Amino acid sequence: MILTTCAACAKPLEHDASARCVGCQTRYCSDRCLRYHAHRGGHDDECEDIANGGGAEQYHADEKYEEAVTDAVEKCAEDTAGQTCYICLEDGSEEGLVRGCSCRGTAGFAHVSCLARQAKILVAEAEERDLDNDAFNARWGRWSKCGLCEQRYHGVMRCALGWACWKTYVGRPEMDTCRQLAMLQVGNGLYEAGHFEDALSVREAELAMLRRVGVSEESTFDTQGNLANSYQMLGRLDEALRIRRDVYSGRLRLSGEEHGETLRVANNYAMNLLGLERFEEAKSLLRKTLPVARRVLGENDELILILRWNYAMLYEDPAATHDDLREAVETLEDAGQIAQRVLGDAHPITGGIGGDLRRARAALYARGLP
Repeated sequence: MILTTCAACAKPLEHDASARCVGCQTRYCSDRCLRYHAHRGGHDDECEDIANGGGAEQYHADEKYEEAVTDAVEKCAEDTAGQTCYICLEDGSEEGLVRGCSCRGTAGFAHVSCLARQAKILVAEAEERDLDNDAFNARWGRWSKCGLCEQRYHGVMRCALGWACWKTYVGRPEMDTCRQLAMLQVGNGLYEAGHFEDALSVREAELAMLRRVGVSEESTFDTQGNLANSYQMLGRLDEALRIRRDVYSGRLRLSGEEHGETLRVANNYAMNLLGLERFEEAKSLLRKTLPVARRVLGENDELILILRWNYAMLYEDPAATHDDLREAVETLEDAGQIAQRVLGDAHPITGGIGGDLRRARAALYARGLP
């Protein structure tokens, strides 16, 4: 999805592949593919348009952005009908409006282009003023988090904003922090929208890039964890688990058990164990992690809700007792109420907890228990 394959035969490209069109910088796995695509594959007809659009990477990013915005607008159409953008105060008659956060009522509707412009300006100011990491990160957060409700965007909305971010910074060198973070954003967006194969491709390219530029071990943990997420969603659970085990032990060693990222990767590790039906290992890890997370994050944090949700899923263990099932139902009821209050009914976490609550209740009643 970010041009990691040959334009002619779709073979994976090495980073230093030398075969490329001199006019628009489209890359190929070999000179043979370059010649074929130029003379018989139709590339000559579009080369000038790609070159005028800023070159292959920029042209591709712009196209994917337009597709993602169209998809997001269509899927948000029922919710956004008759609303106006809270940034520019215009309606959705031209670009269309989206909303994919935890805002409710008439709040949170926006054009993707307005959200992208807002984030771009904030980051540019941070760079110009050479702000410290905390201030920069707060501004960078506008690429993934609503400025009104302060909750993360999700679904197709996150995907559209991810492509907006990537097209903004794709022209910068690999060593540039914003370009590196933009690759993370587009990978997150593809994953959130359910495009797991495409997200995997981005994650693999991102990890290779980070290793190529020589970042620290700690700096690759997030990307490795995200790579494992894609593996897991594609059913490659054993591959995912190997990565998660290494990332979790590395986070513990470098950051300690109370660090937010350690808690996050512990949750993902437990979720992977649940997927493999290794219930006792998952239970042990969750019982160790939950008290720490509660102490550090409080009851209303999104990660706490997910940790409690995963803990309740232990009821799927064939050895689960009556008390285990009852505890699962009570946990999901409480977490669901908090999710509704904090994240809203439309959030995927709220919906997911609600679905598993219905299944947990059915499992409890199937045993003839009140």
